[in-house]
Amino acid sequence: MKILLLDKNHPLITEQLFKNGFVLEEDFTSTYDEVRAKISGYDGIIIRSRIPLDANILKHATKLKFIARVGAGMENIDVDFAQKNNIALISSPEGNRDAVAEQVLGMLLVLMNRLFIASEEVKNGIWKREENRGEELLGKTVGLLGYGNMGKAVAQRLSGFGCKVIFYDILPNIGDEFATQVSLEELQNEADIISLHLPITEKTHYIIDENFIKKVRKNFYLVNTARGKNVKTKDLVSAIKSGKIKGAALDVLEFEKSSFENLESQNPDLEFVLHSEKVLLTPHIAGWTIESKEKLAQVIVDKILAQFPRP
Repeated sequence: MKILLLDKNHPLITEQLFKNGFVLEEDFTSTYDEVRAKISGYDGIIIRSRIPLDANILKHATKLKFIARVGAGMENIDVDFAQKNNIALISSPEGNRDAVAEQVLGMLLVLMNRLFIASEEVKNGIWKREENRGEELLGKTVGLLGYGNMGKAVAQRLSGFGCKVIFYDILPNIGDEFATQVSLEELQNEADIISLHLPITEKTHYIIDENFIKKVRKNFYLVNTARGKNVKTKDLVSAIKSGKIKGAALDVLEFEKSSFENLESQNPDLEFVLHSEKVLLTPHIAGWTIESKEKLAQVIVDKILAQFPRP
């Protein structure tokens, strides 16, 4: 089987697949059109986010048996087309769930205790104690939207902080010892903190909007390590200004490029988010640790070898 690798990843992918008899070609520079022109020659493709694999490109992939994405989301792949044409889809959310969970906890602790703000003030000769009084996680109700790999890893970490963890998910009966499944209405009624762990779909696009925020009973903290377009920035800004959202920790932004490599536009709402002391930002790195780079790659290799064993 001949595999095309379109993004740089941990070298163990190439090393292990080569040892198992696969033919590998690395191409980290070809454009969308150049990939489309040659995709018919490959049995498998391994990607991250650089090139979208839509129907226009996949219809030329007449030999393709699988697409493997080193990561969790599959939004840059035409899933329907792939499934209709018997192209196996492989992802690796197991590989970065621990990294995401740790970042969620880290961002909450920094945000709720004003740690970054206080640190910058002290470095600039400003010594404020009362103004930097924080809030504890102990006793808070944390509502998770989505309870897959990421949500479960977050719930496990929160178990040591004395939180009540609840979640809403479209799949039924998936609660466990770390979190209780509730309706969306119950989550909105109880949560002090809401953390997103959702893919981006028609139903989850702008799931956090003015209507959702109004239905949350308490003033709350928001964490988003999922996808930027899960949150409508304009409505987020309004809620922060009104005090309904006490603070937001955002690893992803609505205005990211599809490759996640930078921001694609500037506007007043984004400017507010970028400069508000009530918003903590990171550049889409929640699953981006030294350890997760290796784990993501190993999960991909293991799944490829399990589905396509070599003689």
